[in-house]
Amino acid sequence: MKPIRNIEVAAVFKKYPKIYRTPLLEIRQLIFDTADGIAEVGEIEESLKWNQPSYATNQTKSGTSIRIDRFGEHQIALFVHCQTTLIEEFRPLFNGTFEFSKNRGILLDPQKELPIQELAFCIEKALTYHLV
Repeated sequence: MKPIRNIEVAAVFKKYPKIYRTPLLEIRQLIFDTADGIAEVGEIEESLKWNQPSYATNQTKSGTSIRIDRFGEHQIALFVHCQTTLIEEFRPLFNGTFEFSKNRGILLDPQKELPIQELAFCIEKALTYHLV
């Protein structure tokens, strides 16, 4: 697992109950792993936006930022910028796999196994959004 270098981000992850922290850390690692496989993305910058862990392609500007967090009382979410078309693109592809929050997020049950391939696809599309 990639170490968390930003102490503010580390503090946010530490505050999550384990039931949320574990899958959120898996998604975090998937973001870095996916980015590592795409040369045009460059280095991912990890920070906090709205007190949520955020992942941006600031070096190359290839994509839109991704944020992850709890969502309500029983879910976790992967958020993208609401002015992108990403969620509308994902909705017909993954209607049976994901639940969605308007035009901004993919919602997941933290107690179920993460759909890694589907999430990796969505993450790749977010990280390369401006390359199309």
